[in-house]
Amino acid sequence: MIKRVCILLLAALLAASCFACRNQTADAPEVEDRPAVTDGPVQTQAPDPTAEPDREYVLSDPLLQSAGEAPDNARVFYEIFVGSFADSNGDGVGDLRGIIEKFDYLNDGDPDSGKSLGIEGIWLTPIFQSPSYHKYDVTDYYAIDPQFGTQADLDELIALCHSRGVKLILDMVINHTAKECAWFKAFTKAHRDNDTSSPYYDFYSYYTKGQAAPSGRAFAALSGTDVYYECNFYDGMPELNFDSPAVREEVLNISRYYLDRGIDGFRYDAAKYVYYGDHKQSLAYWQEYLTTLRQEYPGLYTVAEVWDGDGITAIYYPATNCFNFTVSQPEGRFAETAQQGNAGVLTRYVEQYLASIAGTNPDAMFVPFLSNHDMDRVAGYLTVASGAMRMAANLYILGPGSPFLYYGEELGMRGSRGGANTDANRRLAMIWGDGNTVKDPVGTTYKKDNQIQDGALAQMEDPDSLYNYYKKLIMIRKANPAIARGEYKAVSVDGSKVGGFVSTWQGTSVLVLHNPSRSTKTVDLAQFGAFTALRAVIGVGSAQLNGSLLTLEGQTSVVMGQ
Repeated sequence: MIKRVCILLLAALLAASCFACRNQTADAPEVEDRPAVTDGPVQTQAPDPTAEPDREYVLSDPLLQSAGEAPDNARVFYEIFVGSFADSNGDGVGDLRGIIEKFDYLNDGDPDSGKSLGIEGIWLTPIFQSPSYHKYDVTDYYAIDPQFGTQADLDELIALCHSRGVKLILDMVINHTAKECAWFKAFTKAHRDNDTSSPYYDFYSYYTKGQAAPSGRAFAALSGTDVYYECNFYDGMPELNFDSPAVREEVLNISRYYLDRGIDGFRYDAAKYVYYGDHKQSLAYWQEYLTTLRQEYPGLYTVAEVWDGDGITAIYYPATNCFNFTVSQPEGRFAETAQQGNAGVLTRYVEQYLASIAGTNPDAMFVPFLSNHDMDRVAGYLTVASGAMRMAANLYILGPGSPFLYYGEELGMRGSRGGANTDANRRLAMIWGDGNTVKDPVGTTYKKDNQIQDGALAQMEDPDSLYNYYKKLIMIRKANPAIARGEYKAVSVDGSKVGGFVSTWQGTSVLVLHNPSRSTKTVDLAQFGAFTALRAVIGVGSAQLNGSLLTLEGQTSVVMGQ
């Protein structure tokens, strides 16, 4: 039987910051930042009353020496909803300098310290000038919204990221702008003046009175004209016309501007809507645009939001990687498996998905997540107390590709639309517990009593916290690079819910097994090959190895080496 080594990593204290509080205000009401027709019904689940189980983490000694930075794009990203993350100036709104001040929490620059979460990439939700709190309606792409800081703050954040081996990507919202955008004002003036020579006359998608309205799309009347402009999200978000060469060139120039500043890439919002309802044309646009950018910036990182089933998502893979929505949300495969589902069914799906995107482009990669700023937070339906939250984290972090965490997920933060039907409830202020003055967004109705009480500071000091669990998961992933990068082969145990995969990379193979059930299972590892080294155990329970027989307790995962 292998001797188990328990490692309790000491957590670094967050620097306390105390600022005078001010009330948060907004210049524009909250609106949905994607068409409502793409939403399914909101699904919720009552909290599991099961008492918090004991947890055990077993890691091999080499882990601490090998948990370095990701050498490629198969890295762990962290989505930051900027206005809700960390406030540096006491106005209640999160900002870029707040992220800079909290950077040690994400990555302290020392992969062996065990004092930070170990994040390898950051996705910032929109930071461009905008009238709304969420910034998905841009007025000026070349200006940082004053609530969030300045270009100098962005430059400092870029430099900090790169000094610590972290990639930084921006949320690029180019399907639509705000009505307050100078482009739309020029478009409006051109049509009111009937100035067909204006370069902005065709900048937005529209039809004129007397023409048949394109079916399946939403339009609004442009005051003082016979024009109806396209606005599938809402009438405050007019949609750009990608048949216009001027629009295409302007979008390229915006991208170049930020890439020249040092940004590593982009997350593309509403990617399937640039030609609403026409995937062929939308794909052609993205291929043209990204081919141009990659010729100029070979290391470009891109991922697109194509909120749809795998069949539609696959259409866009020849242009860019896409988030996988099939595995996310309450009804997704991760949640299903984490609640005592069959891990072998999940890993067979992942194997099939990887096969479907293989060869579509040289950078094709699985991009999983549990939830994001448009979804109810995962801790509301996969509770920490039940162990399901930890199991779900195991399933996607100890897996291939580039997983994305939503800020506060590692703390078990909660938040859901609820009866108020507001996305602000999904974007609540980060719980620091150190006096940071960041506040919930305007429009929030989520009850404080439903939120977690122990914030980042308290959880960093608690070796059994969810935060430290996530930190250890990321360390295990880094210590075993074949998990994320290797040739993936799904495995399962007959008559059991235990399943996983073998992954081989650069001549090294690892076996990852998950037991999402609540009962102990015994597995003969000989059926999977010569895996004799128990490299890591993480979950609610423990594991023991006796020869080729692995005893794996419920809601627990292992990483085996050869």
